[in-house]
Amino acid sequence: MSEAETRTLTATGATLTYDIHHPLTGGAADDRFLFLIGSPMDAAGFATLASHFTDRTVVTYDPRGVCRSPRTDGASATTPGEHADDLRQIIEALGAGAVDVFASSGGAVNSLALVERHGDLVHTLVAHEPPAAQVLPDREAALAVCADIHATYLREGLGPGMAKFIAATSRTGPFPATWADEPVPSPADFGLPTEDDGSRDDALLGQNMIGCTHHRLDLAALRTASTHVVLAAGQESDGQFAARAAARIAEGLGSALALFPSHHAGFLGGEYGQHGAPEPFAKALRHALDAHR
Repeated sequence: MSEAETRTLTATGATLTYDIHHPLTGGAADDRFLFLIGSPMDAAGFATLASHFTDRTVVTYDPRGVCRSPRTDGASATTPGEHADDLRQIIEALGAGAVDVFASSGGAVNSLALVERHGDLVHTLVAHEPPAAQVLPDREAALAVCADIHATYLREGLGPGMAKFIAATSRTGPFPATWADEPVPSPADFGLPTEDDGSRDDALLGQNMIGCTHHRLDLAALRTASTHVVLAAGQESDGQFAARAAARIAEGLGSALALFPSHHAGFLGGEYGQHGAPEPFAKALRHALDAHR
């Protein structure tokens, strides 16, 4: 990729930082901007994936409350509606018209919320594994699991909270109503800290956990939006929370679920020590975007 041009935008309650990666010269460039976003994953998580789209202007950003986008309002929780409005403001500031969006995990929930409100700003959205508990058949149990993870984090700290998060997100099949009665996973089993350092500022378990997973999507608005909405899940994620949610949303929109290579983090090429299958993942993403040129 070319060297990124970094800009900031002052939004209500936060200063947002985003990066513009201009296309490399020497070939025919696609003139529609491509956003690569997550939540709470920041721009750094998309370095490998962005390197496969050097023919396009790629935009990445740090969501509010993460890394280079500090909150200025002191709030401890964020909603998909707030994130959606942040994305709206960035798209409008760029002044390049409707954009394509690849959105992962919480970023997929936020981008679906954006399309509900401002579908004219998004040409194609590929929403990869949004953890939207409200759409699941086992929604009450799933919501309770997410609330328990958040409460455990607030009560006991990062290690215990993240251990439950990993156990929940890697679980296959519906959540039982007896989740709280199951053995509690040990942080040590996942290489997580066992001592509580007293901090409660984790963007995943603290700021976004409830707002993201509890968000109720407006499927009617998504169906009538001008945006081409593609729901996607990893081939290795079958039966897991976020993949099940993606399948249910696709069903609600009357569309087929797109299967992408690898897993929930299939686009990573070593970022945060995680490896997916970024090259075939990028090819699948390009195919999904090109299908709606």
